[in-house]
Amino acid sequence: MSKRFAVAILAMLVALTLGAGSAAASIGADEAESAEAPVVDLAPNARSAILMDADTGTVIFQKNVSEKLPPASITKVMTMLLIMEALDAGKIKLDDKVSTSEYAASMGGSQIFLEVGEEMTVDEMLKGIAMASGNDASVAMAEKIAGSEQQFVQMMNERAKELGMNNTNFVNVNGLPAENHYTTAEDIAIMSRELMKHEEVTKYTSVYQDYLRKESEKPFWLVNTNKLVRFYSGADGLKTGYTSEAKFCLTATAKRNDFRVIAVVLGEPNTKTRNAEVTSMFDYAFAQYQNHTLIKDGDQIGSIKVEKGQQERIELKADHQYSVLLKKGDNTDEIRYELKYDENLKAPIAIGQPIGKIVVYKGDAVLKEYDLESPVDVPEASWWTMLKRTASKLFLIK
Repeated sequence: MSKRFAVAILAMLVALTLGAGSAAASIGADEAESAEAPVVDLAPNARSAILMDADTGTVIFQKNVSEKLPPASITKVMTMLLIMEALDAGKIKLDDKVSTSEYAASMGGSQIFLEVGEEMTVDEMLKGIAMASGNDASVAMAEKIAGSEQQFVQMMNERAKELGMNNTNFVNVNGLPAENHYTTAEDIAIMSRELMKHEEVTKYTSVYQDYLRKESEKPFWLVNTNKLVRFYSGADGLKTGYTSEAKFCLTATAKRNDFRVIAVVLGEPNTKTRNAEVTSMFDYAFAQYQNHTLIKDGDQIGSIKVEKGQQERIELKADHQYSVLLKKGDNTDEIRYELKYDENLKAPIAIGQPIGKIVVYKGDAVLKEYDLESPVDVPEASWWTMLKRTASKLFLIK
């Protein structure tokens, strides 16, 4: 081998090595919000699957997560999310009566056998949707909130876009087979995570059996379609699904201590396999990972000064837990967080407007960033308010 040829070979090897390093660095950057992937397929029989930390949104395991598939009754996660948000906004109340239209009563598939004109409370309808996967109850609630199923479906798609569910399109509220009705495992995990911000929904999703019309002549026995809430420690939701096209699907959640995970499987061959693979995903998460809590729900985070605002400061209180996902055994001593915000924040400020970030560090390295939004509207102060504020400060000068 000539010296010139040997040098050329060596140069090629160096270039390939550097190229591989650059590719690895690129992949690492793209997957910054993903945990270290498990060495085995946790859901070998699923067409698509994802395992996610509910608090941080960190993906622990994924498989074909962007494949658009029919979700069957998992659709009702979005239906329940809009119901919970309507309750929070005061648009409806749990004891409100919901009347059953002829259209709602005509739904086939899973149902609670509502009769035309029959009334149930929102509380009872939620129970029928969460436990029995009632297609009729889903339509009745859609009509209660939006006036029609079509209008409610529009609300579902708008909310999906707001959540970043970019591979989802809903056609109905219950997941009955329909052309162009699809989503992905990733998008299901996103909306499931959002629903779990309303943890009171587990009052319905975690119950294994109950009754509707209990005091009537025709009591209706409900048995939860998600058997994991009975057989898996910590499981308290969320929603099953099945059609001949979608096969057996499940978005499930379980919580142990302060660590909640969400597992989604689509296209499983049967219920036994579906439940077994979700169980394996849960077992992996709880065995390998832990949540290190930084801020608890309800904790005071701090306050931010607002220039020319009707109120001078915005007090920030955590409306959910803030944490980071760590491998079990990882050192937490160097983990800290800082509140960073715009020092020149000026009124007016709208509720929900971004006003800063919580930045989490391990040493000097950034682990995670959380956006902070204003919890209140802050109108601009009137000239009279500003004058009084300035005068009071002048008189305090010594």
